[in-house]
Amino acid sequence: MSKKILVTGFDPFGGEPVNPAFEAVKLLPDEIAGATVVTLEIPTVFTRSAQVVEAAIERERPDFVLCVGQAGGRSAITVEKVAINLAEARIPDNDGEQPFDTPLRADGDTAYFATLPVKVMVKNINDHGIPAFMSYTAGTYVCNAIMYNVLYLLDRKFPGIKGGFIHVPYAVEQGVGKANGTPVMEIATMAKALEYAIEAAVTAETDATEIMGETH
Repeated sequence: MSKKILVTGFDPFGGEPVNPAFEAVKLLPDEIAGATVVTLEIPTVFTRSAQVVEAAIERERPDFVLCVGQAGGRSAITVEKVAINLAEARIPDNDGEQPFDTPLRADGDTAYFATLPVKVMVKNINDHGIPAFMSYTAGTYVCNAIMYNVLYLLDRKFPGIKGGFIHVPYAVEQGVGKANGTPVMEIATMAKALEYAIEAAVTAETDATEIMGETH
């Protein structure tokens, strides 16, 4: 029986004209390594994003869930290892919500680790010539919120489904008007990186054992 992966990307936020997360997700093929790819645009909103993804998991019953978001200022694709039970917003989300020092789920664990094989995903992206790292912080904005909420839901309500999160840099066109030295990446390159990450995620039996991540 063929597998299925639900891949989500956020809509634009913070005054940006595009969000490369969903622009890259839209370029994914319908099937990767024998797994059917279902894509979904989700709102950059603390509360609604989790509701939209939960409804999609109910509807699609995927084997894997991969959420994608933008981390402006990062120069590489970063596959996230951990989501924390904290919402702290520097700017309001697209519904005007701006939580401060608040748990995302009162009954949730302090943190959840991604259940996708993060290291294998990073390695496969790098092996295809696109820079990627493992990251130990998804921040405290909506990206961390959706990663946390998805892993919470998979733990409590949808056992057996594996989940994770990938951050992408600014798209090239978003670099216009930003400070000199701001890292950017072509959306097509991001899409290929996501494809290689998904290929690894749906085929790996176990995660890699190399030491990864930034040492700072």
